[in-house]
Amino acid sequence: MPAKSRFTRLDAFAKTVEDARVRTTSGGIVTLVSLLVILYLVWGEWVDYRRVVVVPELIVDKSRGERMEIHLNITFPRLPCELLTLDVMDVSGEQQVGVVHGVNKVRLSPASEGGRVLDVQALELHSKEQAAVHLDPDYCGECGGAPPPSTAKKPGCCNTCDEVREAYAERQWSFGDGSGIEQCRREGYAERLNAQRREGCRIEGVIRVNKVVGNFHIAPGRSFTSGNIHAHDLEMYFDSKLPPEERHTMTHEIHQLRFGPQLPDEFSSRWQWTDHHHTNPLDGVTQSTEEPAYNYMYFIKVVSTSYLPLGWDAAYSSYAHNKHEVALGQHGAVYGTQGSVETHQYSVTSHKRSLAGGTDAAEGHQERVHAQGGIPGVFFNYDISPMKVINREARPKTFTGFLTGVCAVIGGTLTVAAAIDRFLYEGSLRVKKLHSN
Repeated sequence: MPAKSRFTRLDAFAKTVEDARVRTTSGGIVTLVSLLVILYLVWGEWVDYRRVVVVPELIVDKSRGERMEIHLNITFPRLPCELLTLDVMDVSGEQQVGVVHGVNKVRLSPASEGGRVLDVQALELHSKEQAAVHLDPDYCGECGGAPPPSTAKKPGCCNTCDEVREAYAERQWSFGDGSGIEQCRREGYAERLNAQRREGCRIEGVIRVNKVVGNFHIAPGRSFTSGNIHAHDLEMYFDSKLPPEERHTMTHEIHQLRFGPQLPDEFSSRWQWTDHHHTNPLDGVTQSTEEPAYNYMYFIKVVSTSYLPLGWDAAYSSYAHNKHEVALGQHGAVYGTQGSVETHQYSVTSHKRSLAGGTDAAEGHQERVHAQGGIPGVFFNYDISPMKVINREARPKTFTGFLTGVCAVIGGTLTVAAAIDRFLYEGSLRVKKLHSN
């Protein structure tokens, strides 16, 4: 038997001769509609194949020795920059007292005058260039009865107002406006402090902390620590000479507070549920009070989060993360799809209370009693979750899955079209037969 005949016996698609075929108008219409349906469904398969979805994963965070960036931008409309202090501390025992590195203090005009920016550059009330100017080289100032600080430029002396303040802080003494201190009178410290009485302040910048449980707080007065006690010099904050509408309070507005870098706009626009309004729940929060002795506390649960773009290369990403010329966590923004974005999400609960104590009867909670005492300020207590969220970009369908879908669309559509055409054809024959009878 010829080779052709062997394959002919295996033909599953038997053909009909041209003379046995019947073409109808309804068959042509069904054919055109079938082609349109096939094109529409194939286009849908293509769109689904090209679609990018986010596949979340939850794993145990095994990172060690990492540091975390905290980006903050907070306005205090009724607290001058000179009385504002930022401190950071954690359970490892590390403390950052009076943080100024990487943080700007922006002086603002009183809220009644619009709160415009007065000065962005000055982080201190008195500039370093004007300190100890025109002094005798052999001059050695007294420290107001306190031991000279260890940070004094000239050992054993207090030649500037700031060094006297540091000596008082180490001794845990209240400093006041420095009117009785020679160095402060020479530098005009009291006059400049009085000029800022009605001003506000905005603190903005980035602080780096250990990735462990800790807190950072913004409170009035210079801070000092003795053993396990952390305190602030509040003498100038509680100024009874000011009228009630000008008294210092901890009223504040949080413009931005996030842990780690902001997601690139490319990710935020592609993943609508990851915009900053969802990942940074404290953005835009405003708290207001007329009571100076008031305390605000935010309890934050931080969750490490990785965003792996489509086409992410694990080997190259590991290499990129070991390089230091890129900002912490921003490798994905710099290296594109080959690098991941390492950042953090957080949830938050808040609590506020008067330092005078009392109940929440005004809010309908008579049984809730607040303790007395404490430091007025805004405290952010953060806890690190042991879990890590990985948001990985992926395509929901492979190319072979796309081809399978296309074949299913073509075969299924043609099968249904053939059944419809057969129904129309048989129906028309029966109608003609009935009419002829």
